[in-house]
Amino acid sequence: MLASLVSILSLMLSTLLMMVAFGLQSYVVPVRAVAEGWSTQTIAMIATGYTVGFTLSCVVTPKFVLLVGHVRVFVALITLLAIAILLCALVVDWRAWMLFRAISGFAISGSYLIIESWLNERVTNENRGSVFSIYLITTMVGTIGGQYLVPLGDPSNTSLFILCGIIFSVALLPTALTSSPLPAPPTQARFDLPKLYRRSPVAVVGAFLAGALSGAWLNLGGVFTQRTGLSTAEGATLLACVLLGSALAQIPIGRASDRMDRRLVMVVCGIVGTISCLVMSMVAGGPAMVLYAVAAFVGSVIFPIYALNVAHANDRAQPNEYVEVSSGMMIVYGFGTISGPLMVGPIMDRFGPGSLFAVLAVYFALYGAYAAWRISRREANEGLVSKTDYQAMSAQPLGADAAAAALQPDAVTDERVEDTTTPEWR
Repeated sequence: MLASLVSILSLMLSTLLMMVAFGLQSYVVPVRAVAEGWSTQTIAMIATGYTVGFTLSCVVTPKFVLLVGHVRVFVALITLLAIAILLCALVVDWRAWMLFRAISGFAISGSYLIIESWLNERVTNENRGSVFSIYLITTMVGTIGGQYLVPLGDPSNTSLFILCGIIFSVALLPTALTSSPLPAPPTQARFDLPKLYRRSPVAVVGAFLAGALSGAWLNLGGVFTQRTGLSTAEGATLLACVLLGSALAQIPIGRASDRMDRRLVMVVCGIVGTISCLVMSMVAGGPAMVLYAVAAFVGSVIFPIYALNVAHANDRAQPNEYVEVSSGMMIVYGFGTISGPLMVGPIMDRFGPGSLFAVLAVYFALYGAYAAWRISRREANEGLVSKTDYQAMSAQPLGADAAAAALQPDAVTDERVEDTTTPEWR
């Protein structure tokens, strides 16, 4: 265990710094957009640029890694992250920001993909859970820490944007200068969406809705905090509560889904999400402490549900199909993240910031209702190959968690299939 941690120490340090900058960026961009007087629909369009870039990177980045290797691509992507946020400071126009955010989405997606595939090669089956728990804590601490940098500056000028670019640049140093062994050359993954849907409709539909939920929240949550009158510090705390709720709920949800029909857990998550979002929409603008508490309940289901769908899809897959399934689920999730801000932005403009959670409640209701309907259509064990173990994903599963499987070398993948029936999820 100690040897594995030492071998990834530089990578984890780069990850921490990258997530600090990411947390700062993800909060300061919507805060500045609101300060510019842009409508929620306009901000949603900017967010769509980010999600399109993110989804595209999941397909394109493995090709670059295949050509020049992990470290060179990682350095290039972090450089793009720094350039994109600095360009936002230089050119304050929503059309330009849509392009800059697309570059940012492309770069952060590829960075996640490389980090997580690199980690998977450095760990063993015996210490995988422990190492990835440390990784998840690192991403959460970094993101929350970055969000709390916003109250220390003024989003209306360039200082926080420059600071963000500097932190991204510093994140390059530990990995660029590492002497640790580099990951083996990757392979390319295929995906067949029609086949995936036929095998597990609830996993595909659920992944799309999970993407719509997280895409809407991650891109418009900062707008909600500004337009409900919260200070930047209170807004950072609200966003942190969602992440903390997600982190605390991962293990209970995972254990429950491993012991019963996963679709039942999906139904319960849909109910919890619907109720908590409806409550949030009603208390919007109320006391901050009440918002924090309800936000934690929203967070307890808004991010973990994607892992449920990946688990359900892998339950019905052969071991040699895990990469194909993960890649397909990632693409579906990406399409969902694109649709979320586009649907929610105009509604927030028309009905106010609280309507964000009203729409999220509808998505959660659809999520739970569809899972319930599929229970009535198919027996729990029908089509089951082997029930795989649920494993927690990052607090903000933007899709690269599954996509990292696409960068695993053939030899390593084959060995894992022989040793265990558990798929390699992140």
